[in-house]
Amino acid sequence: MLFFILRRLAQALAVMVVVALVAFVLFQHVGDPVVFLLGQDATAAQRLALRAELGLDRPFFIQFFHFAANAVQGEFGLSLRQGAKVSRLLAERFPATLELTLVAAALALALGIPMGVVAALKRGRWFSQVLMAVSLLGVSLPTFLIGIVLILVFSVTLGWFPSFGRGETVALGWWQTGLLTRDGWHHIALPAVTLAIFQLTLVMRLVRAEMLEVLKSDYIRFARARGLSQRSIHFGHALKNTLVPVITITGLQIGSLIAFAIITETVFQWPGMGLLFVQAVTFADVPVMAAYLCLVALIFVTINLVVDLLYFVVDPRLRVGALGAS
Repeated sequence: MLFFILRRLAQALAVMVVVALVAFVLFQHVGDPVVFLLGQDATAAQRLALRAELGLDRPFFIQFFHFAANAVQGEFGLSLRQGAKVSRLLAERFPATLELTLVAAALALALGIPMGVVAALKRGRWFSQVLMAVSLLGVSLPTFLIGIVLILVFSVTLGWFPSFGRGETVALGWWQTGLLTRDGWHHIALPAVTLAIFQLTLVMRLVRAEMLEVLKSDYIRFARARGLSQRSIHFGHALKNTLVPVITITGLQIGSLIAFAIITETVFQWPGMGLLFVQAVTFADVPVMAAYLCLVALIFVTINLVVDLLYFVVDPRLRVGALGAS
């Protein structure tokens, strides 16, 4: 177990080094920060002085070492667009993105798992066919189109939900949350549903496929031969073994929700990291782009590590294999 964790940590460290290198190259080749900071009218002497002050006249590897050292401390310099620390901008926007992601993930799991179980157990019936047809639409339709349709129906036509913004928030230390106010839940409803639909349909189809496969296995036949109740077989044995691949997909999808919430945040003008990134791309704000890239990579690496460790809790075969290997 310890060797497994150390190996995964080494792999995670290697991934983060590669991502940091990519982000650093982004610094080097996407625009000149000196031009952005001083403008086009600056003299050559002013540019050289600022380049020396920022350390841009140093060799490549020395610059990368300083960039990586600062990145470990969460420092990525100043935003070229807003003139503020990138770390402070991300800290201000991160709560909004995380709350949107967690609500969307909770919706996807709370609805996707039971819908997948029902679609598997009621296979061939009309209700299962309806669920599969709806899931196909959810997988096929692009996120921005789903968001626009929801805004048209529930904001413009019915007027039930607001179409933009985060609503009223309250401060919990440095954390600004909208989950403790009614207005905050009112604003997060449509973005969360928009972000959750693809994940919900993916989880539902995965659970259905795995459930059908597990129900064909020998130990399920043996459980039926022992006279166990259908409820015990379906939820005590089949569903538990179905959840092993679901854990993998769910973990990776949480990272994807954070990484790809850009579209949803743009459609609903949700003040999170995704909207900040879109604005940074528009302005070629390289420090913000590099910081976002490193942060998303760190989230993915952390989630992958947690998912691998959860395998040992859910699937005893992996623990036996690890003991045998050691």
